Amino acid sequence: MSTRELTKRSESFPAFFDDFFKPWNEWMGMGRALTTPAVNITENKNHFEISVAAPGLKKNDFNIDVDDNMLTISSEKEEKKEEKDERCTRKEYNYSSFTRSFTLPEDVIKDKIEAVYEDGVLRITLPKTEQAKKATLSKHITVK
Repeated sequence: MSTRELTKRSESFPAFFDDFFKPWNEWMGMGRALTTPAVNITENKNHFEISVAAPGLKKNDFNIDVDDNMLTISSEKEEKKEEKDERCTRKEYNYSSFTRSFTLPEDVIKDKIEAVYEDGVLRITLPKTEQAKKATLSKHITVK
């Protein structure tokens, strides 16, 4: 199977809004971009791996679901800050979320998918069936 089958399904917030909202995010101290995180998809003989760059989250912030041949990764995080002194109270509220969906190839063993979150990167391992492992063939083709 080719990596093309592991394709992005949807993005909830287009990246072109980054430049528009950047001054307000910096001014308000939010510091977070309002986009979906970057994703890398790699394939080797035994498995596919999806790496999601999501710093600042915790492993409990992620929801990973498989429905038929669709893998969906999502996160919702709510932050509240409150600063009080004798004259005023300052409250800030931040809510961020994203959803990424991928169509899975048929040769993925769905009940053996594993996820690990470490150093700001969520890694999802999608093991291949034995048949798919055997079908992976390295071959040099001579140009005629």
